[in-house]
This record gives sequence, structure tokens and C-alpha cells, in this order.
Amino acid sequence: MKNILFVSSEAVPFIKTGGLADVAGSLPKAFNKNEFDVRVIIPKYRIIPDHFKQQMQYRTHFYMDLGWQNQYVGILEMQLDGVTFYFVDNEHYFSGDQAYEGGLWDLEKFAFFSKAALSCLPAIGFHPDIIHCHDWQTGLVPVYLKNVFNNNDFYWNIKTIMTIHNLKFQGTWDPKTIMGMTGLPDYLFTPDKLEAYKDANYLKGGIVYADYVTTVSDTYAQEIQMPFYGERLDGLMRARNNCLMGIVNGIDYDEWNPETDPMIPYHYNAITFRKEKYKDKCALQEELGLEVNADKFMIGLVSRLTDQKGLDLVDYVMDQICADDVQFVVLGTGEAKYENMFRYFAWKYPGRVSANIFYSNERSHKIYAACDAFLMPSLFEPCGLSQLMSLRYGTVPIVRETGGLKDTVEPYNEYESTGTGFSFANYNAHEMLNTINYAKHVFYNNKREWHKIIDRGMAQDFSWNNSARRYEDLYRML
Repeated sequence: MKNILFVSSEAVPFIKTGGLADVAGSLPKAFNKNEFDVRVIIPKYRIIPDHFKQQMQYRTHFYMDLGWQNQYVGILEMQLDGVTFYFVDNEHYFSGDQAYEGGLWDLEKFAFFSKAALSCLPAIGFHPDIIHCHDWQTGLVPVYLKNVFNNNDFYWNIKTIMTIHNLKFQGTWDPKTIMGMTGLPDYLFTPDKLEAYKDANYLKGGIVYADYVTTVSDTYAQEIQMPFYGERLDGLMRARNNCLMGIVNGIDYDEWNPETDPMIPYHYNAITFRKEKYKDKCALQEELGLEVNADKFMIGLVSRLTDQKGLDLVDYVMDQICADDVQFVVLGTGEAKYENMFRYFAWKYPGRVSANIFYSNERSHKIYAACDAFLMPSLFEPCGLSQLMSLRYGTVPIVRETGGLKDTVEPYNEYESTGTGFSFANYNAHEMLNTINYAKHVFYNNKREWHKIIDRGMAQDFSWNNSARRYEDLYRML
């Protein structure tokens, strides 16, 4: 039996702010239980729903040094879907109103969490062969393991993997403050270890000290070795490229299933979508106050409304996108300029544009099911999950060829009748517009081909099982 410990700052269904939670919560269920015992440790946030807290069992507690402080560490445990979850309890750090509060406080909080996750292992009687760390919040785990815990033979043969979900977020502050706060020795704060551009950098420490580095798609693993995507760590990524690989995330095929989804009014599958999918479309049109017309080309966009998502391109050609024969539905929150932009176009084109400037899981399911096409023109996208959901629901993705979008959406080729979506290469508004118009042309003038694109898309398998097989290979190799 190989023991694996996931260390993560969030995991579904306990706490979620982004795709990281899906990986930490859903992936462990997909491993072969006869060969791998995969457990997960996360902070016990005050905001975890009460019905989960009531199921947690007290395991142990102790006190631990963190820099100049001595802090309480409680460990609770519960089982969910056959996976053991541990929770690190400390009211001082985890009683806030949200998981991430920003600034130095988060750096101290996750330094505490990283050290506690290692310190508790002998007490809970779990000896991992591999500790699998996720994002900057756990970057100090490999650092502590190799530099502080290395005098205890319990920890000698543990290997570490660092998974980068988004290189943009690194966890940085001035070295002197971090040194005092974490209790790490000063020799670690040099440019070949934790220091980057005169700051201490948690993620860099994790990348330097981990035995292996993964990220969430093959293309993103290549991209982050270049200056444009490398967020100033491209040199380090090139230096480590002999132990760097990309493994695409999956989605939960039980939750995202148009045949059984309780949040959509009409159900369909890969065989019946021609007769049923349009009913979801008409239902959504009615719900949102759009013109009810099954033949209108309907584009969906569910996203954080930020620069990263390519919304400046949309802004530039939105008038042309909202031609007479198109409906556009957007769901999400983010930067005020984009929230207001979509509100403006919804006001300008009533019956054609619907701006839902909030987040609703239920509404997102309805949009994936109802729309004909789904737009993701991202500037960069480490993996992306929305395109996987839209493929699953027979909604044709229109994406920019970057990161996970390039790896999961095969561009349509009318001459060979292949492909599962439409894509464009350059970060250019008119190139995006041309691609949308091309998709619209196929939708209106060649329904048979359009249905074949949907057939191929719905036949894809982006469940967690695929990702789990690749991680299993990596674990065996290590």
C-alpha cells in the first residue's frame, strides 16, 4: 500500500473558492483503493458548514513552535466518500469570514498550517510515502520537511510533489519578516532557494525543494517556462523541467451529468440531445427574459470577470457579437469595469443579452445545458474547467489556444470533419470575433456538422479517473 497525503488550503465540499478545491476534494476518490491510501488535510475554517463540523471526530492536540510563538494545534478527522479528511484546528488563524484574507496574515496562517500538517503525522499514526502539496499556501511543506524535520528519522524517506494551479499567486513578503515568523534559518533566504527579486517566496520554496513539480495541463507546463506566462519564475521552471509535468484536471461526472442533473429542467444524453437540449434553451430564455426562440444562436460565459479571462477582447467587439441573430448570457462577478460593461450591454440589447452579475451554481448548470456555444477567450488558463463542463453538456466551446484550453478542445476542421470546438491562437479581438462568426455560420448553415461536433464533444472523457491514472503513474515512479 502506498500512503499519499494531500495538503491543501481548500477542498470540496468543505470550502471552495476555485478549481483547487475540486482537485483536493474530488481527485482522491478516483484513486485505486487497493494500491493507494490517499488522505487529505485542510484547515478547519470557522466557515465550514456546521453539518460537516458535527461529523468531525477529535483525534489529538499538541503545541508547536512557529517562529517566536507557541501555537495550539488540534487535529480532527472525518470520512467522506471513502476518503479520510483531517482538519487542523486553531481559532487564532482560522476563525475569519473567508478562507483568504490577504497580506501578511495569510502568509503566517499558511506557514502555521504547513508546519502543523507535518508535525501531526506521528501523532495521527499516518506515515505518507508522498506528500502532495497544492499551490503557494503549502509551498513551505517541502521546505520545512527538508530543513527542519530532517533530524527526525520518521520523516527521512518522504517524497514531495508540488502542484501549481496558477503560477500568478506565489505568497511573497520581505525575507526578514518571513524569517522571524516561520522560524526558518537565514541560509534559506538566498536566490537559489526561497528568495526571488528580494522577496521571500513560498511557492518558489516549494518548487525548489519538492521532488517533483506538476501543473494542471501539458501546455501550461510548457508555457510557464517562457517569460510571458512564467510570472518571473520562468528561469526556475526551465531549470526544473526534467521533473515537471502537466496533468489535466477532471470534473465530477456524477455532478455534471445532463442525464441526471437535478438543476436543469430537461434531461438529455449523447443520443437524445437533438430532441431535448433546445427545451433547456427555451426554458432559460424565458427565465432570463430573452426572446424565446429555439433557433437563435446562444452563447454562454460563466467566469470570474477579470483581465485573465480575456474580457477586454469581448468588450472591444461586443457590439458585433450581439448581432441580431445571437443571444449572449453571462454569469459571474469580478472587476467593476467588466460587471458594468455587461450590465450596459444588457440594457442596450434587451431580449438579446442577459447579465447575471452574481454567482449561482444552479444558474451555471442551466447555462451549460441551454447554450449552443460557450466562450472562453482567456489570456492564460492553467487548466480551465468550464470548457470540460460545456463539452459534457453538448455546448460547443469557443476558446483561445492557451494552457488547458488548447489541450482539451480540438479545433473543428470542416475538411476532415474532426474537432470538438472552435479555437483561435492570437490574443486578438477580431480573431476571436471571426471564430465566433465561423461557429455561428456552421450552426445556422450546416446543422448536421454542428451536431457531429457535439457528438464528438460529448464522447470525450474528462472525468477524474483519467487524471488519477496519470497521478498514479507518477506516484509509482517516485
